Amino acid sequence: MTTDQGRVRRWLAAPSPVQPEAVTADADRRALRWEIVLVLAVTFGTSGVRAALRLLESATTPTKLNKQTTTLNAEKSSLAWLDPLFQLISSGVLLAWGGLAVFLLLRHVPVWLAGISPLRPSRRDVLPGAGLAALIGLPGLVFYVVAVQLNLSKQVMASGLDSSVGDVLLLVINAWANGFAEEIIVVAWLVSRLRQLQVPWVWVFVASSALRGSYHLYQGYSAGLGNIVMGLVFVFFFWRTGKVWPLVIAHGLIDTVAFVGYQVLGGVPGL
Repeated sequence: MTTDQGRVRRWLAAPSPVQPEAVTADADRRALRWEIVLVLAVTFGTSGVRAALRLLESATTPTKLNKQTTTLNAEKSSLAWLDPLFQLISSGVLLAWGGLAVFLLLRHVPVWLAGISPLRPSRRDVLPGAGLAALIGLPGLVFYVVAVQLNLSKQVMASGLDSSVGDVLLLVINAWANGFAEEIIVVAWLVSRLRQLQVPWVWVFVASSALRGSYHLYQGYSAGLGNIVMGLVFVFFFWRTGKVWPLVIAHGLIDTVAFVGYQVLGGVPGL
């Protein structure tokens, strides 16, 4: 066994830094369960149910799935001066969702999360974040193209906005708002809460990745599967490092490249 192989094996065998204190009192466990239900009902849990229903609707229409389109960043108003305000409100809601999860974590759990305290990324988070973005983004694009050909995905328009500087800036803001909300809630908060309830790690992986896959189903079957795989990779990274900011950076980069790249390349489906 080489030195590098031994180092990897020791890293995998080491205890996870994600070790929140288990909640054992019945009242506290009940409160945590209700917190999980309510937060997911307000955020990505409801989004997942809605996305599944959208896929069911799309699958029952005569038009093939790969002949249908879905727009990720559609115009929200026909008035040019009003649409940016609606776009900013949507991004603000995502930031508020993530902020709520951070507030709940830091209020009810000691600040053990290396990836959340302090509430800003460090320069050391950028490189692993960029690496994760490449690991997920490039194969994801190939997977999407193949899925469209196999009638497993709709044609995804990453943006329905104009190519003005202002609209590109709105796309960047939304990309990072998505990254913040999803990784804080779906990984840092949900994983922490489930571990406090002493849910086995295998089911934590399943719950987090299934949630991520569910709210992408409106794009097609492949989007659900692809995001489940992404979820497994991201939870694995969090399990081994206890850091969430590299995940936020990775997600923000993936969405920025997708949204802005779509605009720059003049509307290539899937970018």
